[in-house]
Amino acid sequence: MKFKLLVFFICLASTQLMAQQDTVVKKNTFTAAALYGSNVSYYGQSTNEVLPYVLVNTTFRMPIGLFFSAGAYKLLNYGSGLSEADLGIGYDCDINDKLNLGVSYTRSFFPSNSPLLQASNTNNLNLSASYLLPIFKSAFSADYAFGKQKDVFLSLNTSKEVILGNFFSDKNIFYIEPAFELVAGTRHFYEAYTISKGKREQSKGKAPQNPGNSGSAKSSVSIIENSDFNLLSYNFKLPLSFSRASYIAELSYQFSILGKADETLKKQQSFFGVAFYYQF
Repeated sequence: MKFKLLVFFICLASTQLMAQQDTVVKKNTFTAAALYGSNVSYYGQSTNEVLPYVLVNTTFRMPIGLFFSAGAYKLLNYGSGLSEADLGIGYDCDINDKLNLGVSYTRSFFPSNSPLLQASNTNNLNLSASYLLPIFKSAFSADYAFGKQKDVFLSLNTSKEVILGNFFSDKNIFYIEPAFELVAGTRHFYEAYTISKGKREQSKGKAPQNPGNSGSAKSSVSIIENSDFNLLSYNFKLPLSFSRASYIAELSYQFSILGKADETLKKQQSFFGVAFYYQF
């Protein structure tokens, strides 16, 4: 967040926007964020069931680099209560003008009948490094997600900030930051998701099905593949942002192509989002 929430449970683009305001701050800061997303993305992956959502997040950051966060989101077409809540703690530091390193931990809470892919991984430990090159910025992220299942994700993101111009004042800045991201990892979370999905369908009077095929041979192969470390997704991101003093407004688009997909996951998916960030 990153969706990513550190995307999750705040996405990478959101983290970058807040970092722009924090780089020279020498006092405690408090950042509030509100987002709308057309569908939930878990490292570029989404189910065939479209799940639009709204998300709120708050982050308290100290000058030494220590920060605390809390967030929650609500699926707009599923259930009546909160769909997820999370608490996080982290630390990041600027090694020099170009290199930044960070570490964070997030604990998420899901309802027992959650339709989300990530519901079985309630804990997330993240290590990140970003380096500012002359032409673009490169960021590497490693996540260890664990709970009922255990998964590892590696992400490599390359982005370029392009200033589009000013609006009435030098403080009013429009810019875009196109990015390309590769995500690799394991998929143990998918096993827990299919079991949970079967229970939900059974409670509605539907016959539970194995992903892609009702035969046991297909199910056995799927479990072996989920244990392998594979390329999961290619993600193309294009956020358009407006920045003024202590707030940022953003429109975003993401196009994801799965490197490996089962029939219950969409091979290609578009995500649209609207976000607002305010720093006190």
